[in-house]
Amino acid sequence: MLRVTVITIFPDFFRQPLGISIMARAATAGAVTYRIVDLRDYTHDRHRTVDDAPYGGGAGMVMTPGPFFEAVEGLGVAPPIVLLSARGPYFTHADAVRYAAGDELTLLCGHYKDVDQRVADHLATEERAIGPFVLSGGEPAALAVIDATVRLLPGAMSDPESARGDSFYERGLSAPSYTRPPEFRGLTVPEVLLSGDHKRIAEWRQTEGERLTRERARGITPVATSQADGGGGGSEGGSGPGAQGR
Repeated sequence: MLRVTVITIFPDFFRQPLGISIMARAATAGAVTYRIVDLRDYTHDRHRTVDDAPYGGGAGMVMTPGPFFEAVEGLGVAPPIVLLSARGPYFTHADAVRYAAGDELTLLCGHYKDVDQRVADHLATEERAIGPFVLSGGEPAALAVIDATVRLLPGAMSDPESARGDSFYERGLSAPSYTRPPEFRGLTVPEVLLSGDHKRIAEWRQTEGERLTRERARGITPVATSQADGGGGGSEGGSGPGAQGR
């Protein structure tokens, strides 16, 4: 079972999303447990302060290191401990596979202008972003990481084979999909998909996936993937390209 711990100043952000669809199904199946931790529980003043002005001056507030260190140490979590940050490498399908194959995943969500660099250097074991943009905080990025990871766990998807047709699953991008009706407002489904010829359909899907990968997904390397066995966009303070919190 994978245990996902999220440390955030907005625990309510996660309660409804984790209770619906695939993330809830995985929990019901016993494949994952979620622990949402309020960072402010690890403060020591009556205002439950988690931020302060940056050394050197400048706009914005920086999240202080103390509450993050106390939370991680008090909870006794094991790596990977991921700070969602605009400065991190982009989160990829390979990361999701790696996280899903483990026993524990801890996500640190920043907010405000930034997170004290000592959290990234001496507490987190890695940083991840979800794109070249900045969010208000790491919470949306954390949900993206959780969803991409948990859907790989046994019991998460009603049809596990569906994941094998996804983009980045032992390939680059997947081929386009179509469903009924065969003609809509004069727009038709490619004939090959209506042919019943499974060999031609497989060839078409491979060709189309390769074409889209060449056109749209430069630099993407297909990852050999299996469901975990047992398998940025934020603010830099959260996860900018991913805080991403800056």
